[in-house]
Amino acid sequence: RRQDGLAATSRGAVDRAMRTLGLEGVRRAKKLRTTIPDPDGKRAGDLLNRDFTASAPNLVWVTDFTYVRTWAGFVYVAFVLDVFAQRIVGWHASSSMRTDLVMTPLRIALWQRDRDGNPVSPGDLIHHSDAGSQYTSIRYTEHLDLEGIAPSIGTVGDAYD
Repeated sequence: RRQDGLAATSRGAVDRAMRTLGLEGVRRAKKLRTTIPDPDGKRAGDLLNRDFTASAPNLVWVTDFTYVRTWAGFVYVAFVLDVFAQRIVGWHASSSMRTDLVMTPLRIALWQRDRDGNPVSPGDLIHHSDAGSQYTSIRYTEHLDLEGIAPSIGTVGDAYD
């Protein structure tokens, strides 16, 4: 016995006991990389040039996503922010980083603004994001075009400082 009242035990015994009980210690993993640019890919230009202001709602939306480590893995949360209103107008949480992670909050934002009687007018809205593959995917950019929304892409990892 030790002075603190705990029995001395080997590291292997602790590992075996934890495994038997289904417990795991905290692991220090490498930082998750969410934005990997394609050097050959074409993408929209930066229409904002770091000027994150708007004179009315539905003129400039900034979008991005973040992640949280949980015991079950990562949870990703994407959001769309109306710059004028300084309000999140659409968001979505998912366990994967597929295109639907960012497509869903865009659709929610468009639906919600229409439902509130403040619909987005085609040709008026600039949609600014970083250069992540979700925002440059064919499906996503085609949806922006279908809605008459101008895409704007900043530098990697720099949608809204």
